[in-house]
Amino acid sequence: MRVLGVDYGEKRVGLAVSDPEGRIASPLRTLRVRSDEDACAQVAAAAREQGCGRVVVGLARTLRGRMGAKARACEAFADKLRAQGLTVDLFDERLTTVAAERSLQDQGLSRGKRADRVDAVAAQMILQAYLSAQRGQLFPEESA
Repeated sequence: MRVLGVDYGEKRVGLAVSDPEGRIASPLRTLRVRSDEDACAQVAAAAREQGCGRVVVGLARTLRGRMGAKARACEAFADKLRAQGLTVDLFDERLTTVAAERSLQDQGLSRGKRADRVDAVAAQMILQAYLSAQRGQLFPEESA
């Protein structure tokens, strides 16, 4: 089953998609959105277009793991996606945008090109961590 990963933001929403076996996440695209309703419609359309049976929304907790305003906004967004008939999970996404930005910077991309890709790469990181956790491989080196 394919899974859609979502890095939620008020202006941009990053999307990633898994392979059909649910093992590998790849960045899909970044959506520019005008409202939550617009974002929900575009995410639902992407889930259908990609044949995804599940959507994973990154839950933006504080560095101490608390539920701040951003995390509550992510929960509300997930609820709106569920109202669209989608199966939605929330998954901790602390520091994924920072890691995505660094990864793209390490690849030598200009600031402008990084800005266009960072949200989709953050969604990929969220989704890959989720897929690994679902397979019991959050720390694969420990199972070797």
